Amino acid sequence: MEAKIGKFFESVGSFFGVGDQIPWCDRDIIAGCEREVADASKGDSEQLKSESIMRLSWALVHSRQAEDVQRGIAMLEASLANSSSPLQQREKLYLLAVGYYRTAEYSRSRQLVEQCLEIAPDWRQALALKKVVEERIAKGG
Repeated sequence: MEAKIGKFFESVGSFFGVGDQIPWCDRDIIAGCEREVADASKGDSEQLKSESIMRLSWALVHSRQAEDVQRGIAMLEASLANSSSPLQQREKLYLLAVGYYRTAEYSRSRQLVEQCLEIAPDWRQALALKKVVEERIAKGG
């Protein structure tokens, strides 16, 4: 599962280099992820449930709707303690940092992205997010 989650984030991240904007997600993708979570919840595979919840969390924190972002943050914070590996921890910290960036809580976002970089110091997505967050803070955000 860790490898699949990592590949998912890397595939998304490969479209966005350092300096590019953080991607947005629309309601159709969120609705699809919600259906995927509902379908996975009917099955017996905890791995499938976990993967679909991570995709939904990604979609929510990348939403243009504040209530979606807040829901994504809540889901990620609730699951952070249950991270079974450094990769899962890294992914959740990164998504939380994106969520807090979207809610204009730049100091909290920077704190989380720095924790993420402690786990993976050379991760390009996290480095790009840190740069964007620090630019916002420097502008008085």
